[in-house]
Amino acid sequence: MNTTIEKLKAQFGAEIGELPEFRGECGVTVARARILEVCRFLKAGCGFDMLTDLSGVDNLGEEPRYAVHYIVYALARHERLRLTVGVPEGDAAVASVVSVWGTADWHEREAFDMFGLTFRGHPNLKRILMWDGYPHFPLRKDFPLAGLPAELPATARNAGTAQPVPMEGGPFVAGIGTAGAVRREPRASDTVAERDAKTAHPGHQEEI
Repeated sequence: MNTTIEKLKAQFGAEIGELPEFRGECGVTVARARILEVCRFLKAGCGFDMLTDLSGVDNLGEEPRYAVHYIVYALARHERLRLTVGVPEGDAAVASVVSVWGTADWHEREAFDMFGLTFRGHPNLKRILMWDGYPHFPLRKDFPLAGLPAELPATARNAGTAQPVPMEGGPFVAGIGTAGAVRREPRASDTVAERDAKTAHPGHQEEI
């Protein structure tokens, strides 16, 4: 077992779960209520002085629906560790780790903006890509690829209503029936009608 994971399990017990090693990357699951303590321990007690990435994940159809992934790095010994925290849809919030690694600031804002995840204790949790008042979360799996209608801010050059723009047939979207389409990205409903038709079926399952 990885030495860092041994230390985490000794300190936090059953609230740490080991993930399968993949291509040399080790990782753990962390109980949502303990993520801030775990991060403080990793920095102060294990030398993980850098947060290289933090991102939201939407596991639509699973429980918990959301997850937050953290990739931390120990510069002195070139060690990388992934932390994964499950976040339920009904309470999509987790403690901010900005107080541990300042670089979490913009990462958490992006996860808030794109997935609607809330980071408790963040010093300035507001949208970073979309405008204030935008009602949707574009990286959720039930968000159509073409987008959803939304009122543009009054300061926009062409203020009014943003309309969905179907993208099927474009350079980034595989057409229906295209060979190998399930292997291409992005995979999402192109229009609102397609999204609603797909998700209305009781046996609906996301295509990977």
